[in-house]
Amino acid sequence: MPNIELPIRLQGLHGSPYTRKALAVLRYRRLPYRFIIGQPGTPIEAGRPQGESLPVPKVVLLPTFYFADENGEEQAVTDTTPILRRLEDAFDERSVVPTDPVVAFINYLVEDYCDEWLTRCMFHYRWAYEDDIDKAGSVLPFYGRMSLSSEQAAKFKQFFSERQVGRLYVVGSNDTTRPVIEESYVRFLGILDAHLQRHQFLMGNRPGSADFAAFGQLTCLTHFDPTPMRLTLELSPRTYAWVERAEDLCGYEVSDDDWLSREAVGEVLRPLLDEIARTHMPQMLANAKALAAGEKTFETTIDGKLWQQPSFPYQGKCLRWTREELDRLSADDRSAARAILDASGLLPLIDEPTA
Repeated sequence: MPNIELPIRLQGLHGSPYTRKALAVLRYRRLPYRFIIGQPGTPIEAGRPQGESLPVPKVVLLPTFYFADENGEEQAVTDTTPILRRLEDAFDERSVVPTDPVVAFINYLVEDYCDEWLTRCMFHYRWAYEDDIDKAGSVLPFYGRMSLSSEQAAKFKQFFSERQVGRLYVVGSNDTTRPVIEESYVRFLGILDAHLQRHQFLMGNRPGSADFAAFGQLTCLTHFDPTPMRLTLELSPRTYAWVERAEDLCGYEVSDDDWLSREAVGEVLRPLLDEIARTHMPQMLANAKALAAGEKTFETTIDGKLWQQPSFPYQGKCLRWTREELDRLSADDRSAARAILDASGLLPLIDEPTA
């Protein structure tokens, strides 16, 4: 097993949904950790003993983990999905990957949807509505530096808010796509609410990495940003409560019998898989085709409406990784997983040529 020194060190900010995802996993898995508050490469006020220096990743993303490489040199590592798999290789207890390979693949697929589509909902609501812009601009600066003066905070609020509003196009948010994004969030709330009436978590009666991916985005959508928070409280107070529970599951006891079975996962998660096919899949495929053609933007249709945004190389990798996850399965497991995908119209995500 890879040797990872304890306590695990990571750096991030409470306003980052991916930081919250990672912290919730560490608490659930009962892995000792040290959370360094701040953004790599910038001065921070807490979590670093005097004289300690930390490497900075090539692309600064939150959270950043610090692991030793094969030569014992400390490396800054980002991207929660592969980091969680690295922790799976190092520690056995309280896994967040289902034991059945078919269920594990569905968990991976749903995790990608939460990380890559629900984050569009989060970013859209936060920077498309005045109340949300005002709250985010006012509060987020203090997550990184509590000692900011009022004048510094006001300048940061203006700069940061203008920059983020100007980046809405990056996630495809505009007047045309607004109903696509917002209706998808409302549907997700309905799907999750119905699911939680029968199961404690998306992956059954114990949480998978997909649950924590959903949790991370929902910490913003249900508990920080005013507009989606009001929607959540109106449409699904159950989801609001679930997010608060998922924050710290260190005392939640589980067994391998708590996972959904491969016979049940397709039916139980059918509404959510249908939603992934409806929203996430079209833009993933269109993005990959645009990247292969060297195009800087792409267009597709989601829910009968035009979707246009810049091509995103990382999401091209996400599609490739999803296909590789399926390829790694045995022939029988791959056939079972494909049957589940076929029932929800998701096979093009795997089979449709993109080059």
